[in-house]
Amino acid sequence: MLWIAIRMLTGDAQKFYGLLFGIAFSTLLITQQMTIFVNLVQRGASGVYNAPEAEVWVMDPVSRTTDVSYAMPPTALDKVRSVQGVEWAVPHLRAVANVRTKEGDLEGVGVIGVDDATLIGLPARMAKGDKSVLFAPDAVAVDDTGSLRFFPPEIDPVGQRLELNDQRAVIRGIADSIPSFTSTVVLYTRYSNALNFVPGTRNRLSFVLVGVSEGQTPSEVAARIERETGLKARTREEFAQAGIDFIIENTGIPTNFGITVFLGFVVGVAIVGLTFSLFIRDNIKQFGALKAIGVTNAKIVRMVAAQAGLVGLIGYALGVIGTVVFILAFSANPFFKGFYIPWQVPLISLVAVAIILAITGFIALRSVLKTEPAAVFR
Repeated sequence: MLWIAIRMLTGDAQKFYGLLFGIAFSTLLITQQMTIFVNLVQRGASGVYNAPEAEVWVMDPVSRTTDVSYAMPPTALDKVRSVQGVEWAVPHLRAVANVRTKEGDLEGVGVIGVDDATLIGLPARMAKGDKSVLFAPDAVAVDDTGSLRFFPPEIDPVGQRLELNDQRAVIRGIADSIPSFTSTVVLYTRYSNALNFVPGTRNRLSFVLVGVSEGQTPSEVAARIERETGLKARTREEFAQAGIDFIIENTGIPTNFGITVFLGFVVGVAIVGLTFSLFIRDNIKQFGALKAIGVTNAKIVRMVAAQAGLVGLIGYALGVIGTVVFILAFSANPFFKGFYIPWQVPLISLVAVAIILAITGFIALRSVLKTEPAAVFR
């Protein structure tokens, strides 16, 4: 009987392809939008991910994320170093500045000052050059996506000079970093250089990055730092999540993407429901004939379920493949750098497809189950 159901479904090519298109388009829209949303909000934690050595971040109690912080006095560094369980502690400065390009344009950049001795605070990898290039005078390293905004592809950024807040800065390397949520160009330099590049108030220390001694856990050390210094201390995972939560709570991104995903679900229900209903209506005589020769309603339900399952699996696969192709096609675009499809997203899309098919299948089945076997002979 299931084979008959499949032959009935594929026999009407127009409606069969219409069902596939409806499921595939709905899956593509849901999966693609959820993938972009997840990757976009994770950019809120890029500042934490780009400093992989830090196990604990220490900050002023009012600071919230790497981009929303309040400077501390330099004595905070010595306080943190005196806490038991702290293996090492280094200063970390994050500030904004203006750069004048060769064309005379003014560009806002983020300046990150890393420890002078160890260079802790730099991304794990350099796209071009070595980390040691920052020991040169006035040296900065630009993030790889930001270098594309400053210079065309035919120009090598390394060796180029920048006018950074009316001071000379020389690009000595390109850092392979995760782009920030705002896609701001980021310049990395040593902490002492950053103090000169970005003059400001009396207190300049944005964060203290901490390594934990052997035998201690980051959460234990963070709690001890808070208790003994009065500063806020968060583990790497906690501070990364704080950056993600800040974007979710203070922007309209969740609402906008949620509306798009909902529309994808509604479009799927509309297209699949209409097409499936037309298919059932056109084949109502065949279902009536089957009931006339003794096929029960339970078998009819299984036949329709098999038809919906076949359409759902093929359409779902096409939608997920379309999302993968989309991500790969735009992987060279700096905006999509590092984008990936979390395993939870296709699973959610599969559940959405199952709900779409359940709703449309139930609506379409009602007319079949009400059909009397004698109707086929009238």
